Amino acid sequence: MEELFKCWAGEPCVNKIQLTANGSNRLYYRLEGETKHCIAARNTDIRENEAFFYFASEMRKRGVNVPEIYAVSEDRTVYLQQDLGNVTLYTFLTSRKTNGIDITEQMRTLYKDVIDNLIEIQIRCSDIDFSCAYPRPCFDRQAIQWDLNYFKYYFLRLFHIPFDEQKLESDFQTFIAYLLDGDCDYFMHRDFQARNIMIDEGKLYFIDFQGARKGAAQYDLASLLYSSKSDVPDDMRQELLDYYILRRSERIVAGHPFDAKAFRGRFYGYVLVRMMQAMGAYGYRGVIEKKEYFVKSIPFAVKNLRKILESVDLPVEIPHLKSVWKSIAEMSDYSNNDDKLIVSVFSFSYRNGIPFDKSGNGGGYVFDCRALPNPGLYEEYRLLNGRDKAVIDFFEKHPETETYLGYVRGVVGESVKSYIQKGYTRLMVNFGCTGGRHRSVYCAEQIARYIHDNFDCKVTLHHLEQSKLTKVES
Repeated sequence: MEELFKCWAGEPCVNKIQLTANGSNRLYYRLEGETKHCIAARNTDIRENEAFFYFASEMRKRGVNVPEIYAVSEDRTVYLQQDLGNVTLYTFLTSRKTNGIDITEQMRTLYKDVIDNLIEIQIRCSDIDFSCAYPRPCFDRQAIQWDLNYFKYYFLRLFHIPFDEQKLESDFQTFIAYLLDGDCDYFMHRDFQARNIMIDEGKLYFIDFQGARKGAAQYDLASLLYSSKSDVPDDMRQELLDYYILRRSERIVAGHPFDAKAFRGRFYGYVLVRMMQAMGAYGYRGVIEKKEYFVKSIPFAVKNLRKILESVDLPVEIPHLKSVWKSIAEMSDYSNNDDKLIVSVFSFSYRNGIPFDKSGNGGGYVFDCRALPNPGLYEEYRLLNGRDKAVIDFFEKHPETETYLGYVRGVVGESVKSYIQKGYTRLMVNFGCTGGRHRSVYCAEQIARYIHDNFDCKVTLHHLEQSKLTKVES
């Protein structure tokens, strides 16, 4: 990498700083010499790199502001590109909002500028040779199916959202046909959101287009307006949708007639398919890979989905998929509209590991119940669990159980009281034992009831090893 820099710059690299890449396995660095600097990327997926190089070249030829590629290593795994600084549209607006500045008008102006650019990108780049795209040349049935499977396996399953496999698959096919029954001949960036729009010397630049392909124009607009943490106000979303339709209607292009009614009619379908793809990413990158940014995006995604379901009814018969969406919108850990403290109480088995905090707050208390008397050692209790009366009677006959719970009530109670006073909204309390059926379940039940009865907060109870136990909310 440093040698490639030296060959390009004609001077040695004197400073190398690794940059954060939240949603990618690519490694990014800022390389600096005495007079020149650039961004270096390392990626072993050569086909993806080749797609990026091709699109960057073709988009620049068509007047689109994308980073210039300066140099590429012989093995095509390392490349140097234009350094556009550190300011994205997202960080620019977020920093001003954090400093107490009313960003409403500035957000409206910037997003309209982005939309004007988006329309030009979609039209000017629609004649690109998409056979160079990776992994597929267009956002077709196969590509959408991949996204929906991503959503199914890395969100629905990880968050224990119930679904019927056959009914869901049938609705997926109906939904895909609905999405594709329209104009799908535009350049689709694929990840057109505020974090992939740079602001450098007052100009907008667009990055991370290596997944570009041919597709529907609605997809990138949906990505821009409904990106989970961008927090575009609902009334502004509607205004910007209207603005896109107005500006696109004014742009008369041979071979690209624009049907405003058809565009609006399918727009929210693409909002929802984009949301599902993002949720799959949040599950995989957040829960599996434990990347904090993606976990913290989940509540925003659920909130956005809830708002869509409240205001939009798609004209397509997909009853089971709609039921799944409704279940997500009602997820107990993400349905706190009054900002009350939510205390999530879990029982688990140490054999399967301590529960991961899916709220993005890094976890909370973990109490080890394995020192308590174990009813699982006795044949009469082996097939029961900590909610059965016989097991409850067993624990109540052992005074050390109450002593243990007394200590837990003391420390957890003080935290709950403090969290409520400070306006915090999340606390996690975990109880573990060997099998996750008896001691941990009993203790989780007792503490959840104690918190519910003594504090003004919401309590959710989850028994991870008990597939036959219904999740309890109070």
